Amino acid sequence: MALRAISRSRIPSFASSFIRLLSTPTQHPLSSSSSLSSGSIVTVKSLLWTPRHWYHDGRPRGPLWRGKKLIGKEALFVILGLKRFKDDQNKLDKFIKCHVLRLLKMDMVAVLTELERQEEDSLALQMFKVIQKQDWYKPDVYLYKDLIIALARSKKMTEAMELWQSMRKEDLFPDSQTYTEVIRGFLSCGSPADAMNIYEDMKNSPDPPDELPFRILLKGLLPHPLLRNRVKQDFEEIFPDQRVYDPPEEIFGLS
Repeated sequence: MALRAISRSRIPSFASSFIRLLSTPTQHPLSSSSSLSSGSIVTVKSLLWTPRHWYHDGRPRGPLWRGKKLIGKEALFVILGLKRFKDDQNKLDKFIKCHVLRLLKMDMVAVLTELERQEEDSLALQMFKVIQKQDWYKPDVYLYKDLIIALARSKKMTEAMELWQSMRKEDLFPDSQTYTEVIRGFLSCGSPADAMNIYEDMKNSPDPPDELPFRILLKGLLPHPLLRNRVKQDFEEIFPDQRVYDPPEEIFGLS
């Protein structure tokens, strides 16, 4: 039985050489040591340990690394499909129904993160809405944070504020970085009033304020001295050891 199992082995060279060794008659140790030469020993070793080249057996490849995040094959396929059909809403909805909804939790989050990294903000927003409808979804401030910052940097403030309102309805508060990027986005779009609304919301946040959002406002509100003076007073009260640089008005053409 053992010989039959060895003969059916997947390594034919090893099986044939092993059977050949077993079929040879055994000799006394002293006589065998005297009769065997060094050349025959080398020949037996070469038969037993001949290197073989093993090729890929057709199994699917494992997950791939993109940056520092693990992205599987299914997630990569979904990312390519979403980017392919992003200009056709009907095909995009069909692709989401057939492929995106089949992804696991970690793959969905990986797709969302990769779309944000590639600055595909509209696709990332649709992916986030798909995640919100899943049974395993729980409100997470970091999912909101990354997407809101990506939208604000792309100056898509309407979509960013829709997410902002949704986040506040789920009793989540943004951190200092989120406040900073949204304020910067409104100032770059020429909306100081909206930036001040975010500033008032920041003052009511349970987290202690950071210095950077104040600096962004003080710089962006130079053409609006009344609003800037209000922010300056709050800054001096909260950070008494810090100084505010007031540039000459003639530099900015305000004289």
